[in-house]
Amino acid sequence: MTMPRVEVITSVDRRRRWSREEKELLVAASFEPGASTSEVARSAGIHVSQLFRWRKDLCDRVDPGSSRLVPVEIVPAVAPPAVEAPAPSASPGRRRRKSGIIEIELGGGRRVRVDRDVDAEALRRVLAALGSR
Repeated sequence: MTMPRVEVITSVDRRRRWSREEKELLVAASFEPGASTSEVARSAGIHVSQLFRWRKDLCDRVDPGSSRLVPVEIVPAVAPPAVEAPAPSASPGRRRRKSGIIEIELGGGRRVRVDRDVDAEALRRVLAALGSR
C-alpha cells in the first residue's frame, strides 16, 4: 500500500506557496477529458474554488500587446442576376433603397452575412457567442 504524500509546514506562515508551474499542471489536469475538477483540487489539497480561480487567471489572460482588431478587406459587391424590375410604385415619395451586404469573416472558414438593416445589438450578441467558440 502506498502512502499519500504529506507536506509538513513548519513556518509561522501557514500558507502554501504554489509556483506558476504547479498551478499550470493542476489547471491542465482539470481540463483533461473525464477529469473532475473537485477530484483534482482534493488531490492537491486545495479548495475547488482556488482551482477555478487559477483556471480563470491562467486561461483568461489576454496579452496586453495583442490587439482584438482583425484585418478588414473591402471587396466589390457581387451583382445579383438580372431580373425584370417591378412596376414603379404608385406612392410618389417612396424610393427603392439600395441593398448592402456586410460579410464578417470569423476565421476557421466561418462567415456571417447580414444586410444593412441588421439590428446592431442582435449582431453584437451573435458575434460574441460565435467568438467564444
